[in-house]
Amino acid sequence: MNKELFDELRQSAEEMIAIRKGEMAPAHITHVAMPEVKQIRTKAGVKQDEFARLLGVSPSLVQAWEQQKRLPNGAALKLLKMLELNPQIIQTLKTI
Repeated sequence: MNKELFDELRQSAEEMIAIRKGEMAPAHITHVAMPEVKQIRTKAGVKQDEFARLLGVSPSLVQAWEQQKRLPNGAALKLLKMLELNPQIIQTLKTI
């Protein structure tokens, strides 16, 4: 790693620590509303096992999302948000 890149990384880490300590305000905060997974699944008319299969995750993960023990992230979060906005997408998932 070159010195310039290392210095940027170190500065970022120092800023993160200062933000966590409340010594400085973050430059930008992104808030993503967590989808109501059970509501999405119910609206789609599928059971937990089938919903998990269609999303490519385990049934226990779907259950954890519904109980808010775990939060969806990454591609799963994007797909859940799409299903929330357009429940008919579940029909497309059934065909692939």
